[in-house]
Amino acid sequence: MAKRLVSKLYVQVLIGVTIGILLGVFWPQVGADMKPLGDAFIKLIKMVFAPIIFATVVLGIAKMENMKELGRVGARALIYFEVLSTFALVLGLIVVNLVQPGQGMNVDPATLDTQAISTYTSAAATGAGGFTDFMLHLIPGSVVDAFAKNEILPILLFSTLLGIALANLGERGKPVVDVLEAFSHGMFYIVGLVMRVAPLAACGAMAFTVGKYGLGSIVSLGKLMATMYLTCFLFVVIILGSIARMSGFSLWKFLKYLREELFTVLGTSSSESVVPQLMNKLEKVGVSKPVVGLVIPSGLTFNPDGQCIYYTMAAIFIAQATNTPLSLMDQLIVLGVLLLTSKGSAGVTGSGFITLAATLATMDNIPVAGMVLLLGVDRFMSEARAITNTIGNAVGTMAIAKWVGALDSDRMNQVLDGKAFGEQEKTESPATATQPADSPEKKHLVMH
Repeated sequence: MAKRLVSKLYVQVLIGVTIGILLGVFWPQVGADMKPLGDAFIKLIKMVFAPIIFATVVLGIAKMENMKELGRVGARALIYFEVLSTFALVLGLIVVNLVQPGQGMNVDPATLDTQAISTYTSAAATGAGGFTDFMLHLIPGSVVDAFAKNEILPILLFSTLLGIALANLGERGKPVVDVLEAFSHGMFYIVGLVMRVAPLAACGAMAFTVGKYGLGSIVSLGKLMATMYLTCFLFVVIILGSIARMSGFSLWKFLKYLREELFTVLGTSSSESVVPQLMNKLEKVGVSKPVVGLVIPSGLTFNPDGQCIYYTMAAIFIAQATNTPLSLMDQLIVLGVLLLTSKGSAGVTGSGFITLAATLATMDNIPVAGMVLLLGVDRFMSEARAITNTIGNAVGTMAIAKWVGALDSDRMNQVLDGKAFGEQEKTESPATATQPADSPEKKHLVMH
């Protein structure tokens, strides 16, 4: 029994996380030196990240029977993303005002050493741009350049256009579709191989976090951390739980189904580290390929629920800690600005800190220097953000699929109850377990 349990990937990842924490506590220098393990794993996943998104989106659209569905899925996804990210921002604002974790710190911003955050503030200044710049960024100057830089939205645009073209070509486009089908299987096979080292990566990433920043930083700003984790928990249980119920599935069963991916996110602090596996799992649970291909990649940018909770909470915390008075109107302005800037977030560790710096830089009433207070614990709160982002996008994909009639409810119930593919995966190797759900042996679901 114990041997079977240890053979499961999520258990191995959890063991890796535990060992990493112990290494960071008792041998902090050794722990800090293990950072390359986590970085290497994320780079390996990102190596196939763009090709998998490309192949999934192109194949999904090329196989659609009704092209009108494409616009319907995209429009409803954007509506869902905007509503959910607004909910997350508002929830963070409400909780931070109720708990007031920064109250009584009485920090003078003039006494803070901003050298430690100079990298983030300069990156924020460089990346700042208006709506026009954002829209122009969607169009790649070169397809090769977009793939080389792993630019999600430009790749998504190009993939969508190619998918539409192949769908309209009919039989003439079938050879390209067949090649992409084989290519997709190859990419998912690579993911299966890479996932075998996930426990080692989780160990290294966690050892680095604890070894470099220490448990002392958790204690000193523990109230803020506890508030952040509590808010993320409430968002997942109440808001996402309600969406799951309305969509016809149990959130608990769904999270159990995604446990390996969630433990990997916990160890690596990056929601990008499980995107290929997450897309594959969602196809297996009954979501059609077009919905998975469109919603998951775009959700990384437009639906960062965990990041949104963090943004309002961190901004108001800095104001509380530095005794900066904020009226209700001031806080609503912060909320409005974050509704725009939060859409530039990515699933990579540290991106939230840069976006927050860019947001505060556009406002005069909250001192950017106060971000120094967050530096020590930001990395520990990154796990909460990443897991909430991952769960939010997974639940969102299921909800949007249900909304547009692209969710096979019978298959979903069988998988979540462990009667279908969930049982089969127990005996599959990591490589075969990550093959796309629309392989020749598995029926492809077309939206209706």
